[in-house]
Amino acid sequence: MFKLRTSKFRHAFCDPPKPDQTWTGMRLSTVTGDQQYIKASSKYFVLALQGGGGPMCVGRLDRPGRFDQGSSQLVVGHKGSVNDCDFNPFDDSMFASASEDTTIKIWEIPEDWEPTDENGYSKSGTDLSESLIDLEGHGKKVTLVRYHPTASNILLSASADNTVKAWNIETGDSVLSSDIGDSIQDIVWDFKGDAYAASCKDKSVRIFDVREGAGKVSFSIDPAHAGRKCKKIQFMGDTTKILTTGASATSNREIKIWDLKNLSQPIATETIDTASGALIPLYDQDTNVIYLCGKGDGQIRIFEFEDKEPFLHKLNDGYRSTKPTKGICMVNKRGMDVMKHESARLLKLTNDNGLHPLRFFVPRKSDAFQDDIFPDTASTDPAHSGDAWLGGSSKDPVTMSMNPSVSGNGGGGKKKKFLSVATVSKRVTYLENLLKENNIPFNEE
Repeated sequence: MFKLRTSKFRHAFCDPPKPDQTWTGMRLSTVTGDQQYIKASSKYFVLALQGGGGPMCVGRLDRPGRFDQGSSQLVVGHKGSVNDCDFNPFDDSMFASASEDTTIKIWEIPEDWEPTDENGYSKSGTDLSESLIDLEGHGKKVTLVRYHPTASNILLSASADNTVKAWNIETGDSVLSSDIGDSIQDIVWDFKGDAYAASCKDKSVRIFDVREGAGKVSFSIDPAHAGRKCKKIQFMGDTTKILTTGASATSNREIKIWDLKNLSQPIATETIDTASGALIPLYDQDTNVIYLCGKGDGQIRIFEFEDKEPFLHKLNDGYRSTKPTKGICMVNKRGMDVMKHESARLLKLTNDNGLHPLRFFVPRKSDAFQDDIFPDTASTDPAHSGDAWLGGSSKDPVTMSMNPSVSGNGGGGKKKKFLSVATVSKRVTYLENLLKENNIPFNEE
């Protein structure tokens, strides 16, 4: 008997943003590559700009308007251009930046950060130039950074020296390192953060259990795609499936679903088109919806993943625009306007038309909270410490309710101030010098 498949997100829609809802005036960095160029938390976004010192624009999601690089606040401190950034999933104000100068810097955005005022005009202020900690160890430019999804203060990085390193940002040390052996195009953690996958220029995807020893490959897909286009990866939530995007031997852009139990061939393949840009899959693991975005084109295609055949379901025509995409990212689910049934928000970066928020809504007649389209999402509480994770701990992300009326949902507590070893050492040195200047005796041991 024929049965029509239904989906809660089949009629999800996105209207083009109005001019007063966008951010303009940014002179974007000329760094090239297949990175996303922009990242966001539930409160802020960050992107790289032109200029010396690797300047970055950090904007507030609630303050669209015109950015003036001559007066608006900047984040500066690198000696080279910034290639990639990533926000701490447990602190909306903390992010990491990866640079051409071979370093990674960790930053904390001040509470009074306002590059644009409430009317949308640029607002002058003091630049943020002092990072919390610098991570040094790569031999060439750092191209990608990814925070751990469940453990606190663990960061993954990839470099042009063909290595991937895991860092403990509290101590500033590299705790694990793998020599991939080829140019790295993408890295991504799995659902629990027990393993990570890396796609490479040699067309393969390698999957590592980083705690099993440096350089040990657990699984590999060789080749994942026959074409030379950049390959992107997504683990499909808490399943054994992994999604890859790339191109066929005839240069058709495509997406594939693989089962980690048998990687000899994909379990699903979907041909998209013949455009030249890389396909960036933005995956909402709460709802299993995939927003497939192509660099250099203006269309966003929407698919739904289901852990059974045929695995991929196209929901609708998605979003179309004549403005090509330079970079794109997904806003953290904690930043959604759930009472207006906003199921996802993407930030689309363009070359000449600024930054556009693309808000996807699910039409509902009721104004009440819709728990069927807003399941619990990852909270700001880590499941375990970085040391516990290094010791072998494996845990699911801690979740919280998205219902605004639910108190104590794990996302509203006061954040513990981050103190790295370097920060504490600087503070101790300052206090010791202060005691010496005032001739106050103390034990220096």
